[in-house]
Amino acid sequence: MSRLKHIFVRHVLPLVISGTALVYVFGFAIDWESIPEATDQADMPLFIAITVLDKVVFFLVWCLVQASMVRRFLAPVPRRQIIAVKGGAELARALNNSVSDAAFFLGIWQLCRRVPLQAVVAVTTLPFAAHFLVLLFQASMALAFVPRDLVQFSTMAGAVVFGWTLVVGFIIARQLGAVDRLYDVLRLDALKDRVELRDLIPYIGVFAAFALADIAIQGMATRAFGNPIDWISLTGGIPVLYLAMLLPSFGNFGTREIVWANVFHGYGTEPSLYAFALWTNAIFLVMHVLIGALFLNRALALLADLRRSDLDVESVRHPILRDALDP
Repeated sequence: MSRLKHIFVRHVLPLVISGTALVYVFGFAIDWESIPEATDQADMPLFIAITVLDKVVFFLVWCLVQASMVRRFLAPVPRRQIIAVKGGAELARALNNSVSDAAFFLGIWQLCRRVPLQAVVAVTTLPFAAHFLVLLFQASMALAFVPRDLVQFSTMAGAVVFGWTLVVGFIIARQLGAVDRLYDVLRLDALKDRVELRDLIPYIGVFAAFALADIAIQGMATRAFGNPIDWISLTGGIPVLYLAMLLPSFGNFGTREIVWANVFHGYGTEPSLYAFALWTNAIFLVMHVLIGALFLNRALALLADLRRSDLDVESVRHPILRDALDP
């Protein structure tokens, strides 16, 4: 029974979620005949340039933050080697986030050979905690000001409630000693005294600046595409998009389109909103491949090492759901 449950949770359920999203978006939600008309109103060269900038900024910020944390909490590894690992892992991200993350974990672990793999996973995922807190405060502040007739307010409010529930749950767990016990179970004793919540404060500042840049870039992209979304709505809606993209998907296709068209429903026709998200995904897909190609040798080495490795890298992370394309 446990074997069947494992197969269902780790393989069948993610496939159902991602497959359903794709079938709904590409089979029913998108009116393909109206997509060319929706795209005609866009300044495509400007939109592509802005979207490429978006991906480059995202990649560089995460590279530098994760490199800083690895060097500070694990080992003084040269930044260029960490960036090469991050770039190589991007090639797999074109289709599958989990394999890309696993390749990145393995690559960093190879650079920090004396450090337990669990510690590598813990430290390299710390930026997610910092980014999560910034997005939560961002969405919470925007919630009182968003025009409710133009956005899906219930979804935004639900994301904020969910986020604060996680924060409160973590605080309670820490007070009860559950976090310390988790350190022991995962054999993270070496990090217990080296990583404190206050250590995240500088990185929270970095992600706060990144959040402002993200809002500005997304706002310029919507204007270039011809369906401008006001800044306060983007401030409240972008965190919902990031939260939804935690769900398993095929290169984020389906998930982004559903969220964008529904959360920002009052800022354009449905075809134009779907077209915006679809083009964004397509450009990001190309950028994953191009960035990975810049570090092709490292990418191929990482994927080969991941296939040969006796260590189940993905099992260390234990995500709630697994990407449907995971082998």
